[in-house]
Amino acid sequence: MPKLILLRHGQSQWNLADRFTGWVDVDLTSRGEAEATKGGQLIKAAGLAIDRCYTSVLTRAIRTSWLALHAAGQTFVPEVKDWRLNERHYGGLTGLNKTETAEKHGAEQVRIWRRSYDVPPPPLAEDSEYDFSKDRRYQGAKLPRTESLKTTLDRVQPYWDGEMAPHASRGETLLVAAHGNSIRAIVKLLFRVPDDKIVAVEIPTGNPLVVELDDGLRPTAARYLDEARAQALPEVA
Repeated sequence: MPKLILLRHGQSQWNLADRFTGWVDVDLTSRGEAEATKGGQLIKAAGLAIDRCYTSVLTRAIRTSWLALHAAGQTFVPEVKDWRLNERHYGGLTGLNKTETAEKHGAEQVRIWRRSYDVPPPPLAEDSEYDFSKDRRYQGAKLPRTESLKTTLDRVQPYWDGEMAPHASRGETLLVAAHGNSIRAIVKLLFRVPDDKIVAVEIPTGNPLVVELDDGLRPTAARYLDEARAQALPEVA
């Protein structure tokens, strides 16, 4: 039966600095590297044989996949990188300090921007230093200037349907090393989480979430490999 291993990247440099990161390409901290390695060790201990790995085009997710695969003894696994697995685009919040932003706009407004399902932050300014339109990894793509979780799902779902699901349908075990919101989008899609419930779903860093799927790619069971750092999961129908 197919399995999906969802692994949120370890702590990044801007996680540590308390800044809105989104699509900015920052690296892991030493703690983040250790979290990614631990995730791979847990995968190895669970005896999971990975057939294919997917990740975003952002360094923190890519290096998480490399460190996890190395620790799992599976560096030979084919890996596919795609921007549609990127973190959500934080628009005009990109690069700002989260605490200072809450002081300026109010904690409730920032909570809505961060945690609501369909309310995006203000769009990225046309002259922003964080304009990614000239970055060659996005060549030919129509890029957002801000995203909610809903619009993040709008780009993740076609990639799941067109690229990942066909491999899962063959019974493969897929590792997805990505970001908090792109993984939440996958969880919402597969578990059919209602819009008002997905806001409460948290994905811990570096803790592999193993989802067992049936032939129709519906979840039949799900568990975090590190039970001590597990978060509540949606119910499996």
